[in-house]
Amino acid sequence: KPCPKLAPYACKPEQKSSKDAPATSAKQQNTGTWENLTLHDWMMVFAYIDEHPNSSQEDIIKHFATLQTGALAFTQSTLSRELKAHTNLEQCMHDNPSALSSKWPCIVTQPDIEKALIVWVHAMEEKGEQVNGPMLQEKRKRFEDLLGVPEEEWLTGDGWVASFTRTYHL
Repeated sequence: KPCPKLAPYACKPEQKSSKDAPATSAKQQNTGTWENLTLHDWMMVFAYIDEHPNSSQEDIIKHFATLQTGALAFTQSTLSRELKAHTNLEQCMHDNPSALSSKWPCIVTQPDIEKALIVWVHAMEEKGEQVNGPMLQEKRKRFEDLLGVPEEEWLTGDGWVASFTRTYHL
């Protein structure tokens, strides 16, 4: 037997004034959604930290949250984690030409194969030829064979093609 629908609660809760609220040391969090920062954003934060070595992490967070244009929102724990990964992020920036616009470091298992593919794609574009997914897969197989990559490390399938084309804006 179904339960009868209950009437909505008729009375409203009391509104307390701010002077009646208990004192707290908790800081109110932004209720909006958080966005991950790009590598370029983190490099700006690291440059600011290098210029202001005596600033606390809380001061750094406040500085970037209150910028007039391009305010960046991140927490102290995120800043701490990214500071630990600072050298890895710089290495990633130098390894990948389009890394500054990415939000997560791109892990490249065979950088020499990627570079060879990019050079080949640019050469094909200069000729006026169009490159598609199957062509990329076949050319990658040939480069892996030519450069002596062991067969168990070869990339098979077409899962890598979409991220490759997105990374290099193809």
